[in-house]
Amino acid sequence: MATLFRPPALADKVAFLSDPANYAEDPKGVRAIETHHSWVFLTDHYAYKLKKPSLFDHHDLRPVDARAAHCRREVTLNRRLTDGVYLRVVPLAADDEGALTLGGPGAAVDWLVQMRRLPEDLGLDRLIRNDRVPIERLHDAIHLLSRHYRMTRPEPLGGEQWRDRLESLVKSNRHALGEWRGAIDVEEMRDTCARQLVFIAGSEALLDARVAAGRIVEGHGDLRPEHVFLEPRPQIIDSLDFSHRLRVVDVAEELGFLAMECEHLGAPWLREEIFAAHATLSGDRPSPRLVDFYQSVQACVRAKLSVWHLRDHPVRDFDGWAGRSREYLALARAHMDAAA
Repeated sequence: MATLFRPPALADKVAFLSDPANYAEDPKGVRAIETHHSWVFLTDHYAYKLKKPSLFDHHDLRPVDARAAHCRREVTLNRRLTDGVYLRVVPLAADDEGALTLGGPGAAVDWLVQMRRLPEDLGLDRLIRNDRVPIERLHDAIHLLSRHYRMTRPEPLGGEQWRDRLESLVKSNRHALGEWRGAIDVEEMRDTCARQLVFIAGSEALLDARVAAGRIVEGHGDLRPEHVFLEPRPQIIDSLDFSHRLRVVDVAEELGFLAMECEHLGAPWLREEIFAAHATLSGDRPSPRLVDFYQSVQACVRAKLSVWHLRDHPVRDFDGWAGRSREYLALARAHMDAAA
């Protein structure tokens, strides 16, 4: 009687992929890193990303076919801002007895994105912490982004639609953060969000001008320093792959987000470098008040994502995630002070 095939559990896949003997390249070792959405396995020369079979707010990755589609989308999207980094989508296969192979024969039970491993010491986050940011290479990275924005067709939005989307984002942040009294100062957060809504209501001409100038485009969607690698040819990885809507940004919003994250790491002075480099290639010089507003809203988004880690069971590092959320809310307040 034939044995009923049982798909391997996530823990079985992680154990298999953590073993250097299971890679054709014969690496010296494998470092496994768990993120909120994925497991990443670092070998000597490559990184392999396995998406978790989870249900998230914006996407359902429980079916194998859905994970395969997201892997293919990730490779396609990220080749826009990289060169020779996103290599292919690799099947994790199992034979009739359930034995796993990476890229071998058998039925695909999962899929992984294979990437060239980037030098960690050239990540912008690491360079900031080590006070070794090479400004010319940073400018090259911003020029790469500016060319992408210039070559991307503006999103078909009107000014009112863009303002409505910003208002919805502010209200979403306010609602989500309001559930965490005790971890953050909820009243202070609500005051910051109220000021953001006042800014939107009073800045119709400023915001509509960005739309009319074609500055609302499909961007990266998650432009953090840890996603920017300052190799001689800059590489910008990990575009937000699961939602086109969340990749639609004002160019000033996305660059402001990167500058805000640099500020959070202790380098507020990089904002001037980022926007100066962008202006030289694009001629786009957004209002500093507008950039501060966008930074305030995005700081609230980061506070929300930080505090959501407190929903994990069991909660990992409550004080750390709550403190991180408070840090971002302090940035949100400071940037609304500047925008006002």
